[in-house]
Amino acid sequence: MAAASSSAGQKALRTAMQTRVFDPVYYFHGAEDYLKEEAVRQLIDIAVDPATRDFNLEILRGGDVEGEALGSLLGTPPMMADRRVIVVKDVAALRKDARHALEQYVVRPATDIVLVLVATAGAKDDRLLLDQATPVDFESLSGSRVPKWISYYATHDLGCEITPEAVTLLQGAVGTEVAQLKTELDKLASFVVGGDRRVIDEQAVAAIVGVRRGETLGDLLDAVANRKADVALELLPHVLSQPKSSAVTIVMALATQTLAIAWGRARRDGGAAGQRMENEFFALLKETGSSYTGRSWGEAVRAWARALDAWSTSDLDAALATLLTADAALKETRVSSDEQLLQSLVLALCMPQRSSRRAA
Repeated sequence: MAAASSSAGQKALRTAMQTRVFDPVYYFHGAEDYLKEEAVRQLIDIAVDPATRDFNLEILRGGDVEGEALGSLLGTPPMMADRRVIVVKDVAALRKDARHALEQYVVRPATDIVLVLVATAGAKDDRLLLDQATPVDFESLSGSRVPKWISYYATHDLGCEITPEAVTLLQGAVGTEVAQLKTELDKLASFVVGGDRRVIDEQAVAAIVGVRRGETLGDLLDAVANRKADVALELLPHVLSQPKSSAVTIVMALATQTLAIAWGRARRDGGAAGQRMENEFFALLKETGSSYTGRSWGEAVRAWARALDAWSTSDLDAALATLLTADAALKETRVSSDEQLLQSLVLALCMPQRSSRRAA
């Protein structure tokens, strides 16, 4: 089978689960291991009859399986069922003999076996499997997809309602890493247990995650975008204390924001209509795909569009140079703390260049 695009692979998998008609071989790859594990679990639940699961389900780890054993499993037909499911995790770790058996099989796979080959995050894409299997790319969720995932997981997996404000606050505190979001949502679901209506609201997020409205990374980014150094400096310790927050992630988000504002400034100076800048920023994010915004795309593009008048070209050039210096400093051993480095960075970003004038 020819390699499919990321969206095509996801669509093919969803269709297979809905119709219960599966392709012979799937290749799960990409950066988000948690989503791969969830997809494997869902596929097994749908494709394998619980009554015959002991006979028709094999879950293997690539580095542990020998070629002869793998070949034997792939050649064994289902017992008292329409199909068998074989899952090979960490497929890149297969030894030479097992890899040889796999290569022979995927060219002419059995029709009554569903083989799921799972690559770990960071593994190099396997060209043979991209071509011969149905590839499904589990890329990291973008800022625009995270709120939908949070709401879906809370509703369908945990049986809770979650308010839009709580979704925004949770993403602002935790970021876009699905495994960490799941951990916090699981704790929140336990916290709101009881009663006929289980609702995760802002108060619950504040109590469990330890963040309040006005103290998220998004709020810090807004303060810098609007050149409000006093507000940004007050927020820094709160943001640094939150889950998955660090000087590195803060600098990454500030770099993305500054580059986006510089791009938007150039677009508007080139004649782009001011009222269309949010749409322009959305298009930019879709094109780049993996940019770390530190918050939902909707929040980011609105903030960037509002901030354009606060920055001149010279301010933006200086800000990008300052961010590059801060990024290099984070990679070196130094006397100053991360908070001290970020304080200096915030002051430098929020201070207009002396030679600049209001942007034309």
